[in-house]
Amino acid sequence: MSKKGKKYIAAFSKVDRSKFYNIEDAISLLKEIKFVKFDETIDISINLNLKKNHTVRDTIVLPNQFMKPKRILVFAKGDRADEARAFGATYVGDDDLINKIKSGWDEFDVVVATPDMMKDVGRLGPILGKRGLMPNPKTQTVTNNLKDAINSLKKGRTEFRANKNGVISFSFGKSSMDNEKIKENYEEFIKEVIKKRPSDLKGAFIDSIYISSTMGPSIKVNFVWR
Repeated sequence: MSKKGKKYIAAFSKVDRSKFYNIEDAISLLKEIKFVKFDETIDISINLNLKKNHTVRDTIVLPNQFMKPKRILVFAKGDRADEARAFGATYVGDDDLINKIKSGWDEFDVVVATPDMMKDVGRLGPILGKRGLMPNPKTQTVTNNLKDAINSLKKGRTEFRANKNGVISFSFGKSSMDNEKIKENYEEFIKEVIKKRPSDLKGAFIDSIYISSTMGPSIKVNFVWR
């Protein structure tokens, strides 16, 4: 705590560390203890009880969007490339974009590829992998259905996944949003995570849930889903 600023310490002191807050109160408290002028992002951290062989990963479109539009890059050729441009992809190409990325260009937020392009796109694994942008069928970013992929990404479809420690970290709102909209995003996200519960898992799936703002302390949230 000694390395934290006075404003953070003051905010931290208002959070009862022994208490589980319901989501409505947690959101209200986040706003009450806000001490910065910019519009903070609201994040969630979910600790899951997982075995080493378990994977929790999917994508979601939240009911209330809050992030700036994503720059969508599509690897495609021929008619598929024309489709991607028509559906509003920010960048479309094949070898030209691969070489551009190899040279250090990184002005894009999400990558989609048609299946026939993956052999070539695979050469970008070390680059795209570090940013978590490698196309993958599980996240619907390797597909021939470019219309649905691009449209859903424009609506804010975002990937979530548990790390090796079984923790999911995800942004689900902004402090400037209406409390009810933040709550709706929270509840939708929790429902989607629960759908990914491994079928062979015994006992509780969710161990704990915390929410926090960009600069503020975390708040422990009460939950009933198991």
